[in-house]
Amino acid sequence: MTSAAREHRLSTPDGEICWFEWGEPTGRPSVLLLHATGFHARLWDQVVAALPTGTHVVAPDSRGHGRSGKPDSLSDWAATADFLLPLIDRFAETTFVGCGHSMGGYILTRLAAERPAAFQHLFLIDPVIMPSEFYPVVEQPIPDPAEHPVARRRNRWDGWEVMNAHFSARPPYAHWRPEALADYCRDGLLPAADGEGFELACPPALEASVYLNALRTTPHQWFGRIAAPVSVIRARTGERGGALDFSVSPTWPGLGAALGAVRDEQWGELSHFIPMEAPERVAELVAAEL
Repeated sequence: MTSAAREHRLSTPDGEICWFEWGEPTGRPSVLLLHATGFHARLWDQVVAALPTGTHVVAPDSRGHGRSGKPDSLSDWAATADFLLPLIDRFAETTFVGCGHSMGGYILTRLAAERPAAFQHLFLIDPVIMPSEFYPVVEQPIPDPAEHPVARRRNRWDGWEVMNAHFSARPPYAHWRPEALADYCRDGLLPAADGEGFELACPPALEASVYLNALRTTPHQWFGRIAAPVSVIRARTGERGGALDFSVSPTWPGLGAALGAVRDEQWGELSHFIPMEAPERVAELVAAEL
């Protein structure tokens, strides 16, 4: 696919949605791509490049990420998903093949439950959805994001090239396609508020709040409203070395069965960062449903 990305903004009561578009609606299904925690829409560029020429693609920055509106915290993944409903409604005449990675997969299930007619197929790429008993049944206090290790991430950079060089030899980024890491760095920085250098487009404290509230709202409550066929793709399994160890899959192995998935596969040679390690394989999967 050779068309250039076009950047758009959509005002909503909960803040501005920044979204990117490739191609034009054709009457055939379009593709909706939803990114993971701490990332941004343009990290899909390598997947988009491998899609068939003429494919219409929509990829938003989730709330608090990229160039979309930034609240003080992101305390509920369901609300983070609902933030994107106005974008789905903007394409009311369009049917999507949805593909969501990590948090984006969780968000995709919510969007598909709220707008079941909008989706032809859902690809959940290691969507960090847990068994129902992992989700609390009562409201829990919101933890302080400053206490989470992600809040201490380096936020200030002199430029994306410096960031790229810093991460290129460090796991997990060392295992990504170099082009994907460059996409992450190039579009993952915004000019700093004080005019000196650049800062992460998803502020570390905001990203920390996403991790801290991952289990606040159970998606199992809306699984029954999903009408589209579902494919679940999981990374290799193994003992995780902590909550931030993504060398293996963080996704519940029973998710495919719980959703009645038409495809439930483990891509055992890949880590959780499947779209960054095998973008052509992801694109081939999505293209088969177009």
